[in-house]
Amino acid sequence: MEVTLQLQRPVSGSRSVFHGRGLFKIKPFIGSFSNVRTTQSLQFISWCAENPTRGFSHRISASSDFSRKRQRKVSTPRPKDSGSKGFTPKAPAGTNIPKRDQKKKGEREGSSMPTLSEYGGPTIKTPETKVGIEEKPVDELSEDDKILEEYIDEAEKENEKVLQKSKSLAVAKSSQLVKNGSVGRVNEDVSVLQKKETTSETDIENVKDESALDRNIVDDDIAGSQKKETTSETDIENVKDDSALDRNIVDDDIAGSQKKETTSNIENLKDESSLEGKELNPNKSNDIVNDESVETDIKASEDASLKLKSEMEAKLKLEMEAKLHKQEIERLAKLEMEAKLRKQEIERLAKLEMEAKLRKQEIERLADVSFLTGNKMFVYPQLVKPDQDIELFLNRSLSTLSNEPDLLVLGAFNDWRWKSFTVRLNKTQLKGDWWSCHLHVPKEAYKIDFVFFNGQDVYDNNDMKDFCITVEGGMDVFAFEDFLLEEKRLEQEKLAREQAERERQEEERRRIEAEKAASEADRAQAKMETEKKREMLQQLMKTAARSVDNVWYIEPKEFKGEDLIRLYYNKSSGPLAHAQELWIHGGHNNWKDGLSIVSKLDISERTDGDWWYAEVVVPDRAFVLDWVFADGPPQKAIVYDNNHRQDFRAIVPQSIPEELYWVEEEHKTYRKLQEERRLREEAIRVKAEKTARMKAETKEKTLKRFLLSQKHIVYTEPLDVQAGSTVTVFYNPANTILNGKSEVWFRCSFNRWTHRMGSLPPQKMLPADNGSLVKATVKVPLDAYMMDFVFSEREDGGIFDNNYGMDYHLPVFGGVAKEPPMHVVHIAVEMAPIAKVGGLGDVVTSLSRAVQDLNHNIDIIFPKYDCSNLSNVKDFRYNRSYHWGGTEIKVWFGKVEGLSVYFLEPHNGFFGMGCIYGCRNDGERFGFFCHAALEFLLQGGFHPDIIHCHDWSSAPVAWLFKDYYMHYGLSKARVVFTIHNLEFGVQNIGKAMAYTDKATTVSPTYSKEVAGNPVIAPHLYKFHGIINGIDHDIWDPYNDKFIPISYTSENVVEGKRAAKEALQQRLGLKKSDLPLVGIITRLTHQKGIHLIKHAIWRTLERNGQVVLLGSAPDPRIQNDFVNLANLLHSSHADRARLCLTYDEPLSHLIYAGADFILVPSIFEPCGLTQLIAMRYGSIPIVRKTGGLYDTVFDVDHDKERAEAKGLEPNGFSFDGADSAGVDYALNRAISAWYDTRDWFDSLRKRVMEQDWSWNRPALDYMELYHAARK
Repeated sequence: MEVTLQLQRPVSGSRSVFHGRGLFKIKPFIGSFSNVRTTQSLQFISWCAENPTRGFSHRISASSDFSRKRQRKVSTPRPKDSGSKGFTPKAPAGTNIPKRDQKKKGEREGSSMPTLSEYGGPTIKTPETKVGIEEKPVDELSEDDKILEEYIDEAEKENEKVLQKSKSLAVAKSSQLVKNGSVGRVNEDVSVLQKKETTSETDIENVKDESALDRNIVDDDIAGSQKKETTSETDIENVKDDSALDRNIVDDDIAGSQKKETTSNIENLKDESSLEGKELNPNKSNDIVNDESVETDIKASEDASLKLKSEMEAKLKLEMEAKLHKQEIERLAKLEMEAKLRKQEIERLAKLEMEAKLRKQEIERLADVSFLTGNKMFVYPQLVKPDQDIELFLNRSLSTLSNEPDLLVLGAFNDWRWKSFTVRLNKTQLKGDWWSCHLHVPKEAYKIDFVFFNGQDVYDNNDMKDFCITVEGGMDVFAFEDFLLEEKRLEQEKLAREQAERERQEEERRRIEAEKAASEADRAQAKMETEKKREMLQQLMKTAARSVDNVWYIEPKEFKGEDLIRLYYNKSSGPLAHAQELWIHGGHNNWKDGLSIVSKLDISERTDGDWWYAEVVVPDRAFVLDWVFADGPPQKAIVYDNNHRQDFRAIVPQSIPEELYWVEEEHKTYRKLQEERRLREEAIRVKAEKTARMKAETKEKTLKRFLLSQKHIVYTEPLDVQAGSTVTVFYNPANTILNGKSEVWFRCSFNRWTHRMGSLPPQKMLPADNGSLVKATVKVPLDAYMMDFVFSEREDGGIFDNNYGMDYHLPVFGGVAKEPPMHVVHIAVEMAPIAKVGGLGDVVTSLSRAVQDLNHNIDIIFPKYDCSNLSNVKDFRYNRSYHWGGTEIKVWFGKVEGLSVYFLEPHNGFFGMGCIYGCRNDGERFGFFCHAALEFLLQGGFHPDIIHCHDWSSAPVAWLFKDYYMHYGLSKARVVFTIHNLEFGVQNIGKAMAYTDKATTVSPTYSKEVAGNPVIAPHLYKFHGIINGIDHDIWDPYNDKFIPISYTSENVVEGKRAAKEALQQRLGLKKSDLPLVGIITRLTHQKGIHLIKHAIWRTLERNGQVVLLGSAPDPRIQNDFVNLANLLHSSHADRARLCLTYDEPLSHLIYAGADFILVPSIFEPCGLTQLIAMRYGSIPIVRKTGGLYDTVFDVDHDKERAEAKGLEPNGFSFDGADSAGVDYALNRAISAWYDTRDWFDSLRKRVMEQDWSWNRPALDYMELYHAARK
């Protein structure tokens, strides 16, 4: 069965066929090609594709079962130069181009659709599609056209041969069918025919797909040609792509429908043929296929397809028309908008022209007026405003630049403080020698400052007064200042963020490097430990055995890890012969994992001895088994058989490869070390973070206490003064020198009275709502870091309350300006921890560190003793040498506790005597040192703000500075002198008091106690008492390496219990929960040694324990206490211990382990012992004197006094320097320990949370330093 399909395609993308000659029609052909001829036809198609001006229609015959092996359709892309404007170009005169509707009409009438029978088809008729183009006659064909016609004729002849061959084959098949009368034979012959035509079908399918695409292209061209007559070419181009796409879809659907119906009909015919074959009649063999039925079905299908195609084309046409209509509306709207904009632009240009004309007239008027009045400069517009463009004019002929060819203006804004500029002037068209330039006035400007010059060295600066123009309506001076400060603040924040990021990156880099180094160290250590284990195990394996005759053996003899073995032991062979039980305690690989084998032995059935056995699982990865025998399990055994202290060892016959074992062992060791290091570093990090957090919290509390320390006189709301805010100052004149005055005036400034705005006008204070208080309100500038004020009785002065010459100062937070650092130099002969005798060394180090933490610069000048402990000096190195006093002095430099220290070493040997004090010439030695220190400052180019000297040993600095150095290079410095103990060097102290700018002693109470001394009394106006502090980094129970466990106020009870047990164990005291009194002191009369002795006996009477640590510089006192120690150690050995020396680690343990610390001093300038005791949660018992009174507040008598200082009671105290006073305080303390333990524990927590560090004293000393410089 064959179905003939027509495929018509243009071979080129051109709009015409055969340019330059008349068009002619190519007759369609229906037929079936053989393999060879099909190939030739395809070659012909390829040849036509290479000749874009040629085209033809060809037909291909497919067998009836072509749909069963249909190949996937492949679309051929359309050439870019082909369009939908028509199949031919616009025809010349005499050419007939049929309309689209004519084509459709012809199709409906069938005029252009001839039947297949016209072309010799045997059964199915194929409609013919004609292109209605008339041939244009020509005189002569070209050579190419002749070749084409010959090729076409040859192809038609070949097709006719194929057609005849097909007919003969069909007749032969029919005859054979009638002859055999077998349907099966017919089907078999049909199958043979199908196989023969398989190659042709494949080719036909490929060509068929191309033909379907070509038909679409032809339809597109025809439709485009028809629409060109009704639609502009431009509009069609806009919608061409969409229309072509839709039409292709329609054609594809139609083609698919036709193929589907054709295939269906052929299948039906085939089925009918199969049924009829059973009753085949030779006379009816020609009726196998019904040609008329097939033709009718195809025609109906084509009619439906044409109808669908027409509907789709109509719909597309409506859509295209709507789209074109919308585009037209948009085009008209656009034209209307453009016209409107052109009108507005014309109006704007006209307005600008008018303004320019008026501007020119005004400038000419100003130029004339300026010239007539002698003004050489003017500006337009005359009223200058911020964020405006102005024009500046200069009459060169009236200027000092009259002969200069080049004119420039150099200027800035706001008193030359904002945005400088340099602009060239140009010659104008004005009458006279006028030059001008344009400037932009920024929005922050309130004034323009400028001069004119020639670009080199000739200026017109308005007779040294500069030119200036006021800017109206913008910022004023103060608003601009605030603006600058805000800009500075933003810049500082940006820099701070950048700095923080750099520090973070640097910290991360250091962390990575440290991690890498630690990892390498762990690997090296793991390797070393593994090698050591390996060597030891190899030595042990040499001594190990498989059995020992008549002692032990193992069954089976061959075993490996995880095997169950029996280990036999002859009980009678060793020290366990009489034991009731036998146990094995074992391990492996030299006890690598400790005790890992424990088992009880049973009696063996052997009769040749007292044999016992234990069943044991061999540990995995074991090379050697280690064990001993015992008469009981671990912790209960008494008698052992350990092979004469060599242990028993047996070789494991079958074990893992030794190299593999040690590689794995090294890796395990490395991982273990890494994990240990990680946990260790994590603990350190957590501890450091907690320490930093506690320090910050303590500082914050101390600052608040500092701000409230004078609340009975003055305070602010809010308490924290913030830059840029408004603050109210409350003052109580009733507690000051202004008590009873009718008026109080407030005088204020900022930044230590150095603020750019100077002092604010005096402000009369108004009555406050509460009591006798008065108040005043102040606006704090953004660049303030300190608020300064005093009070007076009148606006013009009168009596002042200036805080005894110190003035009142309050810190300001959040300002853009920071307090400039002060340079402080300490000159001292003691410094902890390198050369310390008493509290002086602690103060020098700790005060310097605290002030340095406030961002000030600290240097210390110190003698280089031959007895100094230089191990505590970091980066110690030679610095320089200089000569003074006839000797060379070497200078060494190093860091002590983070402080810069300069060590002076003179060649005269003054400091090579093996001691600090005690030489016959101490006065001469230290006098030389003071003079050499000042000379070092002068020759070294130092310019300190403060020179701080301490006690009698460096007192000469005060008068040497004033006599020799104040007016010769060190004029900037001021001297501050601190008295640590008036008992020594009174003459030097008195002379220093006369020369110093400010003097201090180490507590307010002690300053009152010595105020009547003849060397002090004349200078009380500059004498102040500032309490000492302790270094919280040195005395810190949370980070103390000398105590058993770290603790804070949160776990003080547990921490002190552990410390007490450790102290009792170390000193051989009875481990019992008894009240323990600690005494840490120098044994001198000042420290109340008679009261100390009484307190020891009284504590023992109250069934307490007592520990004393200290020594006496006086041998008689030392011997006295040695005798007392011997007596106590014999009579109360379990409750008393006297350690008559100095032991730093033991002192830490006593502070932590004691319940009470006794300080019964006769006088005490400050005292650090009671402060350290409270830091460690020990309750102080003190006599009310000096600094002891200022720091210890009795729990029963000093509640109000403590509240006035912002504190709570923290200890026990007594007045008299006798035994009754000691008993009164000591009995109350011990009774509280026995009777109210919960309250006592809460008291411990309270005293630990009080801040007795240098946080507060450092602030007081800074106030003193600034007062000295005022």
